[in-house]
Amino acid sequence: MSRNRPLCNRLFQHSLRAGRSLLPALFTLAFVSVAHAQGTIDMSGATTLMSSFKTFAMYAGAVICLGGLIFAGIRMMSGRFSEAIPGLFGALFGAGVLGWGAGWIGSLTGQSM
Repeated sequence: MSRNRPLCNRLFQHSLRAGRSLLPALFTLAFVSVAHAQGTIDMSGATTLMSSFKTFAMYAGAVICLGGLIFAGIRMMSGRFSEAIPGLFGALFGAGVLGWGAGWIGSLTGQSM
């Protein structure tokens, strides 16, 4: 069916398709000079920000861990041990956030735990 169309119509559609695929690259190249013109970024507040993230990860991990343990404990006290398993996995996830999350965030800025 494409062979029945005129040659100029096919060329126009091919060039339109090529233009659409090249548009992101052209857009990026247009702003490269603007990016080079920018000065340096002041990173003095990065350590404070990452310290806040680390504190948040520690508190969030503690809350998740405690919530999972309470959920699992209530289910176990009522005798539904199979329903307590998700709570135990939630506590394990919270402990992972508490330990690995805060440690990873601290390692990004060289902070001690």
